Amino acid sequence: MASHARVRAPELIGKGGWLNTGGNALTLADLRGRIVILDFWTFCCVNCLHVLDELRELEEKHRDTVVIIGVHSPKFVHEAEHQAVVDAVERYGVHHPVLDDPELATWKQYAVRAWPTLVVIDPEGYVVAQHAGEGHAHALAKLVEELEAAHAAKGTLRRGDGPYVAPEPVAGDLRFPGKALLLPDGGFLVSDSTRHRLVELAADGETVVRRIGTGERGLVDGPAGTAAFSEPQGLALLPDGTVIVADTVNHALRAYDPATGTVTTVAGTGKQWWQGSPTSGPAREVDLSSPWDVAWFGGRVWIAMAGVHQLWTYDPGTATVEVAAGTTNEGLVDGPAAEAWFAQPSGLATSADGERLWLADSETSALRWIDREGTVRTAVGAGLFDFGHRDGDAAQALLQHPLGVTALPDGSVAVSDTYNHALRRFDPATGEVSTLATDLREPSDAVLVGEDIVVVESARHRLTRLRLPEEAVRVESIAHRTRREATEIAPGTLRLDVVFQAPAGQKLDTRYGPSTRLLVSSTPPELLAEGAGKGTDLGRELRLADGVTEGVLHVSAMAASCDDDPANEYPACHVHQQDWGVPVRVVAGGADRLPLVLAGLDA
Repeated sequence: MASHARVRAPELIGKGGWLNTGGNALTLADLRGRIVILDFWTFCCVNCLHVLDELRELEEKHRDTVVIIGVHSPKFVHEAEHQAVVDAVERYGVHHPVLDDPELATWKQYAVRAWPTLVVIDPEGYVVAQHAGEGHAHALAKLVEELEAAHAAKGTLRRGDGPYVAPEPVAGDLRFPGKALLLPDGGFLVSDSTRHRLVELAADGETVVRRIGTGERGLVDGPAGTAAFSEPQGLALLPDGTVIVADTVNHALRAYDPATGTVTTVAGTGKQWWQGSPTSGPAREVDLSSPWDVAWFGGRVWIAMAGVHQLWTYDPGTATVEVAAGTTNEGLVDGPAAEAWFAQPSGLATSADGERLWLADSETSALRWIDREGTVRTAVGAGLFDFGHRDGDAAQALLQHPLGVTALPDGSVAVSDTYNHALRRFDPATGEVSTLATDLREPSDAVLVGEDIVVVESARHRLTRLRLPEEAVRVESIAHRTRREATEIAPGTLRLDVVFQAPAGQKLDTRYGPSTRLLVSSTPPELLAEGAGKGTDLGRELRLADGVTEGVLHVSAMAASCDDDPANEYPACHVHQQDWGVPVRVVAGGADRLPLVLAGLDA
């Protein structure tokens, strides 16, 4: 462990209180003697969900010495609602205490700048490491082993049961369903995401016909009674009657045969895709990353690859997959498919005429589409930090983290506007956005059934049938910006430093050239006069343009480290990566250096 001035961990404060503790409030004094890992997360963030999965093994292996505490730090207004946090903790299977911090009090105390961020506190209450982004599970495991040994020797390690108290289970046919599909017989197939299964319902949307999957998390093919999924989401009906399932946390596509009830894996390896991995090839040999929805468009299955901010395709005829659009950079950039930026695409629907693939780009609160020529365009949405509930002309209309889209027969599209608890409509003919229904609870998808639309009310655990109204519902316009405060920076030159320290026993992997990567851009682009673009150094001088007083710096960093053992011909290697969107305000007297911690501590 690198030597730094010892920093006492600030107290844990959150106005929303504690979850998964049996009603008890926790303090750092209560946790003295334990290794504490703070996981700063927000439930809209797919990278945060990846980290929850990365931490599961560590959490189980070191249950008597390590206490993981989720510090929920909201980006969207909806995420500051306490009940929404309660729902998310159950929805994503969080089995450790969670502090609900709607005002970002603890986030600010720890100077956190990105979701997700992990902070390690030793048994004496001092901060010893910080990691941003994904891919740090191996480094954390090594650090925990070091801390256990060091503090056991000092007598400052305390073993025993942790403060986690499991909530009471809740009965019901569905629990946080994700997506739905209308079957040829008039029934529905629903992804029962939190219970890791599919449920087939009769035409009434309530009567259970069949359950597919054991209900336990896993990746198992076979008959309906033995198959296993892990938080499945999107569903697409193929021309031959097969249903393709986006098995999100398994990073796989599964095929379900409604005639036999059999489940098979058709794409993905069960491992998460990382930078440098293949982006095309035989479908069962290429890693995927949190596929959230699927749709049949142009003779292929299109995949909303939320985990890497891209669209991929799967060709059942050749059993291959490939990237179709997106660069893996997170943001809102239109244009040719290979140059477009997305931000957690989470819903797909083919237009009634088959010429457009509509998509809900959730983190930019945007409705977008790609045409058959491969051009990406935005209908509604301004970027990563602007959201709200505003109808009218699409250029100024606002959504809030939509997860679903549904093509309507007249060429318009219905949007499951998830965090606004509403169903919205965009009409390409008029360029207008309207509200079809409100008082829905986290709608995540909808399917058209005759003159009705059946909405997946995810947080009410049900399907809700609505008559498509002839006139839109009128709502008061509300506009929001992200809850994060802007960082004040000085005009002129800004030094950007991405801090990365290889974990103990590892070194940067330079066998095949530079093992680090840095990509910098800004919104608006005019914010940066110099310094935008790609490079291999993790530090860079940025020159701010005159006359632009605020914006967002987009920083994407990656570092690869390998075991430092000359005798090992094939050392184990690990990729660490994170994307930051840092709101900035240019003011006299502001900071002239912007440190972003990827791994380690900023000296």
